[in-house]
Amino acid sequence: MANEPSPDELVGLAADEQLLAGDAQLPEVVGHPVVIPRGRAHGTIVNAGVAMTGLALIGGIALFLLAVVDAFSNGASLLDGGLLALGIVLVATHWGWVHVAEASARALEAGQHRELVEHRRQWLQSIAPHTYREVRTQVEADGSIAIVRVAYHPIRVGDNRFAFRRVVEHREVHSEEEPAAAVTERAEQLRREAAQDTERELARYLEAADRLETAKLLAADEQERLDARRAASLALSEQINANLREPPLSE
Repeated sequence: MANEPSPDELVGLAADEQLLAGDAQLPEVVGHPVVIPRGRAHGTIVNAGVAMTGLALIGGIALFLLAVVDAFSNGASLLDGGLLALGIVLVATHWGWVHVAEASARALEAGQHRELVEHRRQWLQSIAPHTYREVRTQVEADGSIAIVRVAYHPIRVGDNRFAFRRVVEHREVHSEEEPAAAVTERAEQLRREAAQDTERELARYLEAADRLETAKLLAADEQERLDARRAASLALSEQINANLREPPLSE
């Protein structure tokens, strides 16, 4: 695709943590991350966050109404303005308690399952940022079989991370009247082609990585040679300056 990053642009990118989500769309070949089991405290913490969300919303509305009623009854005051502002803040930010509770529960579980967290980190590092292609079959409502070729294109997320965009590249439907052997052979043919295309994409990525590494090594060698030349020139310059500061002996 014309708008997809080139292999040179993808070298050095790391898989984004959004791929750890349970609903992340991933190529079958990369597998799926291990799941961190939820502890008993998870539900308690999240429920507390939900309760705080409800209290913040109700309290915010109550403060807002109290400030408005008091302002109309007794005239506006600094206290009314403060209550009004506090009520608006509580209403505007009430959903934050749910996110804080969820983040706290996950942090607690991560601390309890460090090995699984490390396993998930290594799994992310094992994913190479290139296009993956695969073929799957699915049964339609009328009993026919659809053969679908899907591509997972790497896309840049932020400055140094990537995720995948799932794109259906090809779809063909075979009626239930077609011979099973013919449908199977066609599916296997498309699977082989998808696997070959994936291998070519991997080769392109590895070539780009090799070019980048070679360029870095050449740049390092050139920098070393430059540093050596500068060191030699500096030594010669200091020697010349020392001789200039010491005039020759008079006859």
